[in-house]
Amino acid sequence: MEKVNLGTSDLNVGRIGLGCMGMSEFYGKGDDNESIKTINRALELGINFLDTADMYGVGKNELLVGKAIKGKRDQFIIATKFGNMRGADGSFLGVSGKPEYVRKCCDESLQRLGIDVIDLYYQHRVDASVPIEETVGAMAELVKEGKVKYLGLSEAAPNTIRKANDVHKITALQTEYSLWTRDPETVLLDLCEELNISFVAYSPLGRGFLSGNFKPGEEIPENDYRRNHPRFQPGNIEQNYQMVNHIEKIAKEKNCTPAQISLAWVLHQRDNIIPIPGTKKVKYIEENAAALEIKLSEEDLKKIDDAAPFGFTKGPRYAPNAMKALNR
Repeated sequence: MEKVNLGTSDLNVGRIGLGCMGMSEFYGKGDDNESIKTINRALELGINFLDTADMYGVGKNELLVGKAIKGKRDQFIIATKFGNMRGADGSFLGVSGKPEYVRKCCDESLQRLGIDVIDLYYQHRVDASVPIEETVGAMAELVKEGKVKYLGLSEAAPNTIRKANDVHKITALQTEYSLWTRDPETVLLDLCEELNISFVAYSPLGRGFLSGNFKPGEEIPENDYRRNHPRFQPGNIEQNYQMVNHIEKIAKEKNCTPAQISLAWVLHQRDNIIPIPGTKKVKYIEENAAALEIKLSEEDLKKIDDAAPFGFTKGPRYAPNAMKALNR
């Protein structure tokens, strides 16, 4: 697999990473054994960039990733995140960027992952009550202490990114980007190129929607948070599925799957974009890796743009409360 460096760092990652969140929470019941097999298969395919966070499964996902990489830690680039506070019962307690919280979270993540240093440490959501300079200053101290190699931000506003980068070099920005979430095209993609920041695209398959696995009128399991996601709701999903219908036709012409077309589109946008599609099954990590083999012509890209134009998707990216924590 083609490898690229994150930002100006020496972190050499595959052009596609692996989002591990769904292995432990949010997307239905998980299977730790299958998840570990998926991580191992990812490495065989050249996918060495694993993304987790302390909030996923309230620490369980970091424990799972730590178990999967044991004995081969040096072969992986590990990214984790702090900032979203959760109670032991899974309740959501808000966002914190307080310096003392940053240090506490880092120490706990290192312990759960079973590693000595985090390759890429993100602030998961920006705390509007704490100046970004204070939060990133605390993160920079972790770099000096050797607990963290490089720093990142997630879902941060352009001005916040600039301020943070003035305090300490920001290596990566993680933000949702896909055919049904094209908001970063207005400012963020250009800003990342200007500042030599890699853009890590999470949910590049629209939480699985762009794979064609969710159709209007079909029931979503109760333990799957997409059941209550605005874009999956009646009144929204019908319009959104029109996009999938077009993508399916294009995929058929290219002899591939809708998911592969959607990933290939993201990969064709900019060289500094690394999508991290999430999966907990071996068959899907193999499907995702194969998207790298798909070449899209200018004509192909125009067809896809016409099928999924900027602003076409109906419904917000998150529920109202969660939307408030974005773009700070």
